[in-house]
Amino acid sequence: MASDPTRCPWPGVDPLYVRYHDREWGVPLHNDRRLFEFLVLDGAQAGLSWITILRKRAAYRKAFAGFDIKKVAAFGARDVRRLLNDAGIVRNRQKIAALIANAGTIRELRRSHGSFSGWLAAYHPLPIEEWTRLFRRTFRFTGGLIVGEFLMSLGYLPGAHEPDCPVYPRVLALTPPWSRIAGTTLPSSLRA
Repeated sequence: MASDPTRCPWPGVDPLYVRYHDREWGVPLHNDRRLFEFLVLDGAQAGLSWITILRKRAAYRKAFAGFDIKKVAAFGARDVRRLLNDAGIVRNRQKIAALIANAGTIRELRRSHGSFSGWLAAYHPLPIEEWTRLFRRTFRFTGGLIVGEFLMSLGYLPGAHEPDCPVYPRVLALTPPWSRIAGTTLPSSLRA
């Protein structure tokens, strides 16, 4: 597969990476299960490459009950042991504990805001520094890079695609949250 010279350069030619770039990166999401999936995967990526996590995505989906928030929030010690022995995912006790706790947090946000998506919308727009503080107060294992990547992947922050990338107009037509705010920019250091 040859690289498209107009596409953002970061996915290279790996078909999995290109498919993710073309179909998911920067596309607005409102489904809580999918939002939780992205939060889990972005947290799992810390210290690793995104392509590594994309290759483990199916294993994550299986290990974490299809990202069913209610089921994951109920995971206990037996599940943690099972996950720590699952070679298909990143076996990091801190990351696993955080994502189980984060599922519980999302359940609470659903009670207070109707949905995880509703909670995100309630705080939009915020500068990245404020988003990061909010996420650190609300969730576990959510530093600035994780928060920036998560929000950019959902269209809350600009910069997912270069303006000359063929995906950019398709994403823009979906009216991502960032596009409704005049003059928003994001440092290239937070781009994928």
